[in-house]
Amino acid sequence: MNKKKFLSRFKNASIKDWQDWRWQFKNRITQIAPLEYFLGKPAVQKEKLTAVTSFYPLAINPYYLSLIQNDNPNDPIRTQCIPDPREISYSNGSPEDPLEEDSHMPVPKLIHRYPDRCLAIVTEICATYCRHCNRKRFWSQPTHLSLKTRLQKMILYISESPQIREVIISGGDPLILDDQTLEMLLASLQAIPHIEVLRIGSRVPVVMPMRITKELCRILKRYRPLWFNTQFNHPNEITPESTRACNMLQESGIPVSNQSVLLKGINNSPNVMSNLLYGLQKISVRPYYLFHCDPAKGCAHFRTDPQAGIALMEKIWRQCSGLCLPQYVLDVPGSSGKIPLNVMSRAIKSDLQKHQHFFDKFK
Repeated sequence: MNKKKFLSRFKNASIKDWQDWRWQFKNRITQIAPLEYFLGKPAVQKEKLTAVTSFYPLAINPYYLSLIQNDNPNDPIRTQCIPDPREISYSNGSPEDPLEEDSHMPVPKLIHRYPDRCLAIVTEICATYCRHCNRKRFWSQPTHLSLKTRLQKMILYISESPQIREVIISGGDPLILDDQTLEMLLASLQAIPHIEVLRIGSRVPVVMPMRITKELCRILKRYRPLWFNTQFNHPNEITPESTRACNMLQESGIPVSNQSVLLKGINNSPNVMSNLLYGLQKISVRPYYLFHCDPAKGCAHFRTDPQAGIALMEKIWRQCSGLCLPQYVLDVPGSSGKIPLNVMSRAIKSDLQKHQHFFDKFK
């Protein structure tokens, strides 16, 4: 939708407001009724969706909501952020915590699954709640610890764990915190002698790109080596605004990588996936991982068959440049980590057979 037309639906809002991430966050849509105003009554089944939000709350900031194409009932942005009755009707048997993160928390909200790195959940809140999120169990769980108390416990544990060399700052979305709080987090972690690398995991460049400001980039630059992982799932999310956000991070010397999730009806076709990967290459964002959707409760309708995912990636491997190719992985519970799905096995085997005479020369 045209930005000015969309903005006119917010009383007394200006373009300057629209470009302010604080305004975007403050004006998140968190109730079903206002969606009728933006998407139209036929598009919103109020009673059914209200039942969903009693389990899994709703939050969409205006920018991301504006990307929805109202004339497309299967719009990929809509599917990612608008509640769906299948979130509660297809949930039987699915775990709330499929990766068993809670069992790997030596202190509250610090996940230590791998020996050399840990992940700090510094907030449970996001600018937009993605309906496929594997941590949606946190959305309606109020935290009883202040950030200061939470961080004190994390810092103490990390300080006493010299094998940890990397800390991933995650959530929720850590970039909903203000600049001063973020700098305090980064400074506290970098001050630990054995911490060599920091990483931020945030979907803000995709859903609320105006959060990436010059001042934020100046702060982040001070804490290099710092790596930034985001999540583009569809080519429609690569907009001038999200491109600008990623470019600002890159120009500050911060590498930006992408971790997509394979989502049924959103990006599980060769055409969509290849366009996404080409689009990321054009904006210099490295396609890092493609995750097979976790079996989290409330996400079953997004999951594809693994064999279909492998077949998809074999096609992508055939047609895309190596710079465009993510590693297709399945994340599993515990410390086993990410299992690469052998997406090229059949293709490689076929090519080896065709050219066996070449390899025979070097026996």
